[in-house]
Amino acid sequence: MSLDLVRVRADFPALEAGLAYFDSPGGTQTPAPVAEAIRRTVSGPLSNRGTANLAARNADAVVVGARQAVADLTAGDPRGVVFGRSATQLTFDFARTLARDWQPGDEVVVTRLDHDANIRPWVLAAEDRGVTVRWADFDPATGELEPAVVSALLTDRTRLVALTAASNLIGTQPDVRAVADAAHAVGALVWVDGVHHAAHALVDVGALGCDVFVCSPYKFFGPHHGALVADPALLEGLRPAKLLPSSDAVPERFELGTLPYEQLVGTTAAIEHLAGLLPGTGSRRDRLAASLAAAEEHEARLQTRIEDGLAGLGATVYSRAARRTSTLLFDLPDVEAADVAAGLAAVGVNAPAGHFYAIEASRHLGLGDRGAVRVGLAPYNDDADVDRLLAGLAAL
Repeated sequence: MSLDLVRVRADFPALEAGLAYFDSPGGTQTPAPVAEAIRRTVSGPLSNRGTANLAARNADAVVVGARQAVADLTAGDPRGVVFGRSATQLTFDFARTLARDWQPGDEVVVTRLDHDANIRPWVLAAEDRGVTVRWADFDPATGELEPAVVSALLTDRTRLVALTAASNLIGTQPDVRAVADAAHAVGALVWVDGVHHAAHALVDVGALGCDVFVCSPYKFFGPHHGALVADPALLEGLRPAKLLPSSDAVPERFELGTLPYEQLVGTTAAIEHLAGLLPGTGSRRDRLAASLAAAEEHEARLQTRIEDGLAGLGATVYSRAARRTSTLLFDLPDVEAADVAAGLAAVGVNAPAGHFYAIEASRHLGLGDRGAVRVGLAPYNDDADVDRLLAGLAAL
């Protein structure tokens, strides 16, 4: 079944501004039902979690509901869902916790394909502990990160492998499972940045084979914060720094301070909205599978139109991997990327330029720190948006 674009777009008040949004890799627009869920929750009885009164029970229901929603999104265990201010913050916090058991001579593996949020926390933690960092390079000509490249870096001293499930810069979706199997064979943990991936594919943490998966709800219609999914048994064995009177239960021991209930209820609403892109019944997981499949098909069609248009303009496109999200990084001939972004903005098309914090990937592509223009698709984009984008590029 195909997406009903009129129905999908009607839920996004931001579209009334008349802009064409191709900046979804940096964060999607917010559906009205998500905003309403937040408004309803913060304007009703609410307090610290508990059972003593309605306000406390409301808060507890928000947290329990959000953990279940993220578990449905990722095929994870709600008892292993941890919330934080951002995926970056969660990764930094866990890097410090995990590094406590590292010894000089141990090794961690990071990739140049990743967002810096899945590189720098591990590099800094390794420096603090005298641990060696090994770098896995992707092929700049194809955008591919081959599992064999990562496997060749693994030894019996490898403690952790950090990689992305989808590059936020060029869209590449590496074979996470193959890397995870090789890492587990030498006893290493696998940390997967799924921030860009979760917006474009049905996530199954078991199928990926990762030990930890992090994502950000604002990439799929939700509020700005981070979510982490892991096996509760793994979390039980970790002792993070925490306040003395705060809960030592898992997953609460990793969540510093009072949780942002308004963001959590927004996350539940966002995942429910994502599951409802197609009308249907059944479990939320089943509806997510159907809706995301329809969204992928829709975005792939629009992506083909954009790719054809870029080819006609003689653009250099850096998104070339066989498996990738609907994300295109490109340069126009003889026009600076920043000027392209500014020119598009002037005609109401949001398509920014830069390295988007994937600075190692940008440098590895030969783009230095300037990056290039990035166009990303979301379910609310339509053919009229693509027409405006291509017309704006042609004018430039």
